[in-house]
Amino acid sequence: MATPALGAGAQLFVIDPIDRLKPAKDSSVALMQAAERAGRPVWIASLADLSAAECPGLLGGRGHGAWVSATPVTCQPWYGLGEPQRLPLEAFAHVWMRKDPPVDEAYLYATHLLELAERHGVTVINRPAALRAWNEKLSSLRWSHLMAPTLVASRVAELAAFTAEHGEVVLKPLGGRAGQGVVFAAAATPGLGALLELVTGMESLPVMVQAFLPGVSAGDKRILLVNGEPLGAVNRVPSGGAGGEFRSNLAVGGQPEATELTPAERAICAELAPALQAEGLFFVGIDVIDGRLSEINVTSPTGIREVERLAGIPLADLTVEKLGRG
Repeated sequence: MATPALGAGAQLFVIDPIDRLKPAKDSSVALMQAAERAGRPVWIASLADLSAAECPGLLGGRGHGAWVSATPVTCQPWYGLGEPQRLPLEAFAHVWMRKDPPVDEAYLYATHLLELAERHGVTVINRPAALRAWNEKLSSLRWSHLMAPTLVASRVAELAAFTAEHGEVVLKPLGGRAGQGVVFAAAATPGLGALLELVTGMESLPVMVQAFLPGVSAGDKRILLVNGEPLGAVNRVPSGGAGGEFRSNLAVGGQPEATELTPAERAICAELAPALQAEGLFFVGIDVIDGRLSEINVTSPTGIREVERLAGIPLADLTVEKLGRG
């Protein structure tokens, strides 16, 4: 049986439930709508819709390889659903892995299923092996010279010594997202030891601790790179307020503002680009604070809508254009 023809350049987006996506803010929606504008049929699926089979008599003689129960969707206006179909992943020109973290067991197993499809010639964005390898906090350590002073450790004594050395620090859980669980601490913080016990789960999990950068008050810049090229950026300014909120993530109240890239930020992008390209990280969002690399976001980077609105850059359309003719 031949691979079904779904239309030129059909795109599959593996996402969270579509009714939870917010079209005014969500980067996945922006990409889906851009694909539709480019004449590329758009389909959606969840992690649970992915499967693999190795049974020649199954599914009309095509009982092998990676499969998906996918649903066609019209994206403008947002949204309309067609009838689900069971299809080989080979039927799609590109598969976008846009499921939000956490990177849990279900997520990891899905990357293995997508990797099976990749071995059959399917282009997965971002590459499944890279999604597993590039923890969004730890991957930055490949370029530690671009970062603020940083330690990753589980032992309270090591973390406390680092805090004493630098005075003020930020503690980051390695599996966190959108600023969740990020904590400011100082050497003089009462109960610092107890706090370090809490964030490490009594020394059972490593955490990242970084010297606090006061320049974060001026913003945390999200830079979106497509195939290694920076196409746009948005500055996210902490809300501050009575609680002294230092986190700039939009999900915790940070305010987006238009921005331009500095020469130093362009140099960071240029240094990262060869590794991103080599490892199949097509759509990436890096975070830069006061000229220092903070994170490399690869699972489901956000920021498209803010760049489009504040800078007038059609970033989603440019991203789809860079897919080429496939």
